[in-house]
Amino acid sequence: MIQFDKKTQTFHLSNETISYILGIEEGNTLAHLYFGKKITRYHGNFRYPRLDRSFSPNLPNASDRSFSLDTVLQEYSGFGAGDFRLPAHQLRQSDGTIVTNFQVKTHKIVAGKPRLEGLPATYTQAVEEAQTLIVVVEDRFRGLEIELSYTIFANYPVIARNARLINHGKEKVIIEKLASMAVDFPAEAFELIHLNGTWAKERMITREPLQTGIKVLDSKRGSSSHQQNPFVALAKPHTTEETGEVYGFCLVYSGSHETMIEKDPYDQLRLTMGINSFDFRWVLNPTEQFQTPEVVMSFSDKGLNELSHSYHELFNQQLVRGSFQKKERPVLINNWEATYFDFNEEKLLAIVDEAKEIGIELFVLDDGWFGKRESDNTSLGDWYENTGKVKMGLKNLSKEVHARGLQFGIWFEPEMISEDSELYRAHPDWALQIPGRGKSLGRSQYVLDFSREEVRAHIYQQMKAFFDEVPVDYVKWDMNRNMTEVYSEKLTAEEQGSTAHRYMLGLYEFMEKLTAEYPAILFESCSGGGGRFDAGMLYYMPQTWTSDNTDAIARLKIQYGTSLVYPVSSMGSHVSAIPNHQTSRNTSLEIRGNVAMSGVFGYELDLSTLSEKEKLQMKQQVAFYKKHRSLIQYGTFTRLLSPFEGNETAWMFISKDKKEALVFYYRVLVEASRPLECLKLQGLDEMKIYSMNADAMFGGDELMNIGFYIDPSLSGDYATQMFHLKEIEEQ
Repeated sequence: MIQFDKKTQTFHLSNETISYILGIEEGNTLAHLYFGKKITRYHGNFRYPRLDRSFSPNLPNASDRSFSLDTVLQEYSGFGAGDFRLPAHQLRQSDGTIVTNFQVKTHKIVAGKPRLEGLPATYTQAVEEAQTLIVVVEDRFRGLEIELSYTIFANYPVIARNARLINHGKEKVIIEKLASMAVDFPAEAFELIHLNGTWAKERMITREPLQTGIKVLDSKRGSSSHQQNPFVALAKPHTTEETGEVYGFCLVYSGSHETMIEKDPYDQLRLTMGINSFDFRWVLNPTEQFQTPEVVMSFSDKGLNELSHSYHELFNQQLVRGSFQKKERPVLINNWEATYFDFNEEKLLAIVDEAKEIGIELFVLDDGWFGKRESDNTSLGDWYENTGKVKMGLKNLSKEVHARGLQFGIWFEPEMISEDSELYRAHPDWALQIPGRGKSLGRSQYVLDFSREEVRAHIYQQMKAFFDEVPVDYVKWDMNRNMTEVYSEKLTAEEQGSTAHRYMLGLYEFMEKLTAEYPAILFESCSGGGGRFDAGMLYYMPQTWTSDNTDAIARLKIQYGTSLVYPVSSMGSHVSAIPNHQTSRNTSLEIRGNVAMSGVFGYELDLSTLSEKEKLQMKQQVAFYKKHRSLIQYGTFTRLLSPFEGNETAWMFISKDKKEALVFYYRVLVEASRPLECLKLQGLDEMKIYSMNADAMFGGDELMNIGFYIDPSLSGDYATQMFHLKEIEEQ
């Protein structure tokens, strides 16, 4: 799978679908040669042309004007030795300079995939699942080494990359930037696809041409953020969901991140991705090392859907861990939009009783159960029971819920602290703050300094005491504000630029310990909805609350964009009350159900206020979802019609053996004298015969090439249809 040709000094990483080729050029420069569709055998004759470019300095041979670091395609470039493009690293040395010149020192090829200590990452369960190339580059003048790691999986068209800096010198080095990966592409046209947004409007798909210059996509918020997800794709201009070449880059990290893309004057493209370098400073003393997070790079020559399929499969199989990795997720009811903070045991058990009749499997008690919490301006950090609300106690409430046949879940926000809390009165210094400077509030709360061990230990003991007392099956882990006044009293002035990353390392350590100690609890991450929906969190918590916006029409774009990289099994999606609490929109229970069923399904409303007709419809929805949830959560998800391109949305779920499929169609607004809508499917077996809704019969080739008409009698705004396809076995 990984070959090194001594004669041509090239490395060739390949599996059944892709190749990644890099080589050693003049001055032991690590150069990028190729990433894309599988090359059966690389003969070593594709080299960057030698050409004199004006004002491009020449190193290592000053008399050879045909080779310059300023133009050659590289793997992990520095700055100051002739390359004026974006560097992959910026290392401030004792003399104040950032000039480096890293050259290939050695390499090794290992079976499997080494673990990243303290960081989430993809993994292997058997050594034959992957091979890893580790190329060591060194700057002899400074005594620095960087281990560049490339893992190629046997069964996925992906390369997982990371970098580790080791200080073998005699003086400290200040890391101001150390990207997880960098790659240079030769001159060709690309369009950039990225996922931006805001609260209640996460992961909106933006597609734009790349012009000469630098494009920066980042989060400085201390989280992966609602505003810019740590994923980008580079697509050829005519790439669609089903055709064309596209490259994906996904950072496995939950903190501040940065993707930088530079198109140089010769139309060459450089992309770097990693921890945000803005205000980042890490002191690396002699003998110490620094490990970057991982980037998962993927390639598809069959369009965006295939790229998504690769990420979905990889993340489900080799990122998500634990007992819930491949397990069907329960249908839940959350009390938040039903009661908000105003609840007692009678209200909660009334919801549970209604839920049982409908067939719901999990009851989740949301915010308001702890401390003196009656609003969102108090008690975060006081993770003990608010005895005035549920007089029977949460332990007995949990037992009552279990006795009624449902699982019991609860809400936590462990990373936050309220000014009005016992914890803040005892330890005001535990909040992130700059001494002498005022603190900014967000949602009436501060951020706890999770870089400090004593802070983590205190919160952990509170959560442990609760879990050891109250039977809990599910935890919704929330995080409702971003970092400001990022400063830790435990660090020196020189180390303050490392606070945000140390916070993330502390958080990862906390979650690793907690999920290992309570493996039977299903953890769902949340940050005001989708403000921390990233691959790093999926390593610890297999699903995420996709958005606080539960409006079915808004969710079409949110879930469509999220699916570009994250699997359906990770997307929490609920039916909520109307008028919707975020948009005030009224939509039918049918379309709310069809949208929510396209994720990890649940409800978030007051069941006691519904009519018997609505309850019956919900009961039917739950039964249908349970019957098909394995197909929905773990089947092949394929996008058909984009809400970003028109009035219609469609997607489908296909079983691995292609014997069964579910198709969901949505139309936002109706119009008079509208064209007839013909829907063509994808991914079926063209030789199979399928029944549609146990009625009409189609060949797989018919459904994909001819398609079928959406019912022209489908009327009104916010309309939907669902189609169940099942193979008809030959008699």
